[in-house]
Amino acid sequence: MGFRFKELGTVLFVISIVVMMVIPLPSELLDLLLILNISLALTILLVSMYTKEALQFSIFPTVLLITTLFRLALNVSTTRNILSHADGGKVIEAFGSFVVGGNQVVGFVVFLILVVIQFIVITKGSERVAEVAARFTLDAMPGKQMSIDADLNAGMITEAEARARRKKIEDEADFYGAMDGASKFVKGDAIAGIIIFIVNIIGGFIIGMVIHDLSFAESASRFTTMSVGDALVSQIPALLISTATGIIVTRATSGDGLGEDISNQLFSYPRLLLIVAGGITLLGLLTPIGLLPVVPVAGLLGFAGWKMNKKQKVEQEETAQQEEEQQIEEVRSPESVVNLLQVDPIEFEFGYGLIPLADAKQGGDLLDRVIMIRRQIALELGIVVPVIRIRDNIQLRPNEYIIKIKGNQVAKGEILLDHYLAMSPGFEDDAVVGIETVEPAFGLPALWVTEENKEIAELSGYTVVDPPSVVATHLTEVIKRHAHELLGRQETRSLIDNVRETAPVLVDELIPGTLSIGDVQKVLQKLLREKVSIRNLPVILEALADHAVYTKDPDVLTEYVRQALSRQLTLQYTEPGQPLRVITAGPGLEKAISERIEQSEQGTYLAMDPETSQRIYQSMSAEVSKMVNAGQQPIILASPAIRMYLRQLMERMMPDVPVLSYSELEPHVEVQSVGMVNLT
Repeated sequence: MGFRFKELGTVLFVISIVVMMVIPLPSELLDLLLILNISLALTILLVSMYTKEALQFSIFPTVLLITTLFRLALNVSTTRNILSHADGGKVIEAFGSFVVGGNQVVGFVVFLILVVIQFIVITKGSERVAEVAARFTLDAMPGKQMSIDADLNAGMITEAEARARRKKIEDEADFYGAMDGASKFVKGDAIAGIIIFIVNIIGGFIIGMVIHDLSFAESASRFTTMSVGDALVSQIPALLISTATGIIVTRATSGDGLGEDISNQLFSYPRLLLIVAGGITLLGLLTPIGLLPVVPVAGLLGFAGWKMNKKQKVEQEETAQQEEEQQIEEVRSPESVVNLLQVDPIEFEFGYGLIPLADAKQGGDLLDRVIMIRRQIALELGIVVPVIRIRDNIQLRPNEYIIKIKGNQVAKGEILLDHYLAMSPGFEDDAVVGIETVEPAFGLPALWVTEENKEIAELSGYTVVDPPSVVATHLTEVIKRHAHELLGRQETRSLIDNVRETAPVLVDELIPGTLSIGDVQKVLQKLLREKVSIRNLPVILEALADHAVYTKDPDVLTEYVRQALSRQLTLQYTEPGQPLRVITAGPGLEKAISERIEQSEQGTYLAMDPETSQRIYQSMSAEVSKMVNAGQQPIILASPAIRMYLRQLMERMMPDVPVLSYSELEPHVEVQSVGMVNLT
């Protein structure tokens, strides 16, 4: 029904254009139609500017013809009113008197300038561009067809994709041919405007003196003003559409009807309709046109823009929800034997006793929690976690689960679905009775308590967590710990392409001329290994672009990047109003590490003997234990020269203890040393 209504509206609009040339129209209706003409021309210009792909405005040649006929029909109607009643309406009077200040000579000169710009500059250039583009498109068609056939024979595309590509090539060729002819409409419209202008002036002089009994001076003044106003109010929309013709040089026709195309393409940008409505309203407020002819058009455009914008938001939300549901269904779908051969980035396998966790029919919300985990890690670390493969494994114990990263088991745990995990606040309460266990994410001692003992544990100060939350927390921490392993070259390219959309100059300068995707990947992996978020990727790429011209060593580049992220690191490890308590590397330790730095072809490395390494581990472990017992987060602070080597030394023994340098902290941070590790 909607399709028929759109087609009927288009047909009636075209018929009304022809009727306008024959039937006289009142001045009030002409004012409304002239405002509509300006609005339509401005809409077409904005759509042509916002159109990105060739086929998004394929009906432009036909729209150009219709708008040209509409403008010429208005010229005929306004000429009839000017010569018959010596009245062109408020819009023409405004353009003839207000716009040019009542000076007919100025108006005539402005009209001639507009005609010259449209006819010689824009129209002539657009016609030439369309002609050359059509010729090159036709010449390139055989090569494009051969390329499609080659991809089809190689199995790179399907038959349906090949047909779609061939259709696109044919549509582009049709469009260029149509544009080559449509540019003639604009040229003819400019010539017709000059002729109509001359007819209005000469005919107006004669009719004003013979029929309306006006003097020569009165007749010349009145009809020249109205003729200039009529010419300007016609040529300004013509100039806008001529400009749109110059912008649209690569569009192709589609298989839909004209009414459907106009509805889907011309009015596919609701915000632009709101802009046009606002501009037309200002035109009525700031000029003698008044609000009477402006308000209906502006109100209609504003309401249509608001309505369509609201509809688009609903459709986007529905599309996003459908995509999310489809992704969940893909995770839930039973896998085939062939899929078992593929190594997934992340796998979560569980025994048959934990099936209710993932079964939505039994109240399980594990799949929803996984979606929230992926969003949380994207915000915290700036990486897109791959889809987590969830499956049951009969080889596991009923209540056991394991987590795999790229096919290798990295963590496991065991939970009781009918119990709650209770973690003590630091002291034990004999009233809390349960099954002793270890919290899987952080290795803390805990108890599995029943529903009856849950309230007792909470009143005793225990932290009580339900089984799904235990699994979700464990999975989150495992992904964070192994985030650097999940960031491959393909994932790095995707992140860089996302930055390219907003900062193309930065990406083009850095990649591939200065660094490769693999080089950037190594730096990002080193940051993730130390739990440094790479979400602020533009700053990271800026630092790499500044320093990669001097060194390609990923370790050194990572240090420069960390210094560029000093504000982020400061906020990550400090609390407002609180000093940063750290364990500092003493002069002896700094000297010992500096003296053992070796240089190789691959870069620098730390050559530390086992005895010295063990002494450092023991001293550092003692200081870290003091901070942990005091309820503080242990942080090691060293000079920028040895930070990365000290981190390499401590990584195997204490991977979760952050190592910072002085240059990675903001100057305003108050640093308080609660311990020092030194070598004598």
